[in-house]
Amino acid sequence: MSEETKKTAEAVNPEQFLANFNWHRYEEGIDEVDESKLKEFEKALEGTVGFVNERDVIEGEVVRITDRDAIIDINSKSEGVISLNEFRYNPNLAVGDKVEVLVDKREDSSGQLVLSHKKARVIKAWDRVNNAHETGEIVNGFVKCRTRGGMIVDVFGIEAFLPGSQIDVKPIRDYDQYVEKTMEFKVVKINHEFKNVVVSHKALIEADLEDQKREIIGQLEKGQVLEGVVKNVTSYGVFVDLGGVDGLIHITDLSWSRINHPSEVVELDQKLNVVILDFDDNKSRIQLGLKQLSAHPWEALDGGLKVGDKVKGKVVVLADYGAFVEVEDGVEGLIHVSEMSWSTHLRSAQDFVQVGDEVEAQILTLDRDERKMSLGMKQLHPDPWTDITSKYPVGSTHEGTVRNYTNFGVFVELEEGIDGLVYISDLSWTKKVKHPSEFVTVGDKLAVQVLELDVENRKLNLGHKQTQSNPWDAHEAKYAIGSKFEGTITAKNDKGATVTFEDGIEAFAPIRFLEKEDGTKLAKGDTVEFMVTEFSKEYRKIVVSHTSIFREEEQRNVKAAAKKAQETEKTTLGDIGGLAELKKKMEEGK
Repeated sequence: MSEETKKTAEAVNPEQFLANFNWHRYEEGIDEVDESKLKEFEKALEGTVGFVNERDVIEGEVVRITDRDAIIDINSKSEGVISLNEFRYNPNLAVGDKVEVLVDKREDSSGQLVLSHKKARVIKAWDRVNNAHETGEIVNGFVKCRTRGGMIVDVFGIEAFLPGSQIDVKPIRDYDQYVEKTMEFKVVKINHEFKNVVVSHKALIEADLEDQKREIIGQLEKGQVLEGVVKNVTSYGVFVDLGGVDGLIHITDLSWSRINHPSEVVELDQKLNVVILDFDDNKSRIQLGLKQLSAHPWEALDGGLKVGDKVKGKVVVLADYGAFVEVEDGVEGLIHVSEMSWSTHLRSAQDFVQVGDEVEAQILTLDRDERKMSLGMKQLHPDPWTDITSKYPVGSTHEGTVRNYTNFGVFVELEEGIDGLVYISDLSWTKKVKHPSEFVTVGDKLAVQVLELDVENRKLNLGHKQTQSNPWDAHEAKYAIGSKFEGTITAKNDKGATVTFEDGIEAFAPIRFLEKEDGTKLAKGDTVEFMVTEFSKEYRKIVVSHTSIFREEEQRNVKAAAKKAQETEKTTLGDIGGLAELKKKMEEGK
């Protein structure tokens, strides 16, 4: 002992000081104690057994546990009491356990030693957390509560964040199951500036799984059948946990039948057997199959089924060109749109069937090796072209529906499967139709006459104007060559003008025949007298002239044309009469 310590001990004797000290008078403020003497007293106690300093963090021993508190011995003159709430992270606390405590007060008003385990943990926590982060040490943590995106975990008295993605290797749907549980964690991130700590439980699992994964991957082979658990279900397929290794069953490999979503076949956490179909070089992407573990439906298809048989099925896929019908589980046949109706006017398959419809059809082709089948619906109904000649003979008149038109004509449907074409020239006797849309619209009812019938090629030529009398028969007598009528120029171009007469008949006047007597030209809108210079019933054509009315030379040409036309008609009639006379003589000579 140094000389200075000896002098202090002699100056202040702890036993004597305590024996003579009146604590009651001191606490009531009656007696004042020299502050220097108190400091000398404390200094004299240093190094003695059972002496502790306030704010010291020391190790204590649990000597007794009550319903609410833990009694801690720190080898001092009295024991400390700590609430069990400070040990919630350690539900297995037992007598004899060593715990760190902070000396909060050496004595409270009642002379009791005040300790805190929680404060001691906080002081030591950052050192331990940093050390755990650097060394990768596994630490225990108490899950206190849920928070946005994860959980709050008490680690060494520090509130750390456990992200939801770091709880387990598989997606967690119920976070509450972890609340108020003690688990093992790994410190994965520390932000010293903001005093944030991030922990992971998943990292511990992954470390164990990594060893399992390497062992499993090393044994994987194509065609191998393994048991797995459905880990995740997406719109395109199912992820299966094979015991630390994930594989994907594509939606097309789940069932031989068509399905809209994988949830129709499997559910989460379901155990199932799968077969390995393929994997990449490092086996990080594993393709699995479920349907391959059962026989292909085509192999179980009735062997007696043949072309011409009738089958029933459900429409499972619809496209513009046709519909796929499932006649048995996993066995589909295609009904092309052309096999849905006898009509040659092709439409979309949606006009006949919808997904989910139950339909009846006839097998048209069947290839078991290629697993292909084509079906037809129209074959279940009589072919309307079978008795076409008796139903629609040439010359018969009917009413049809305009289904479509092109630049050259109109397609008219007489009944389902019977379409005919009305050429643009057979629409009207008088009107010059440039496009069928000027005359009719799709859906209109139109009277038609059968002009030609080709049964072999399924072609029907129809006419609309033939259902009406030909007005040009009357026009032929009225508009004779040389006759004169008053008309109005309704259109004019470089070649001539269109002249309309009072009965609506249109004629054409060449440009040279539009000159007036004074030498000027007729204009659009002028109404004057015209002379017919040419008439053709076959081509429905009338040519007129205004100039010929006052020019003698033009008049002579018109008269000559009229005379020639009359002679031609007489000759024709004479030929007919001569043939009749010859026929009569031949009959008399028999």
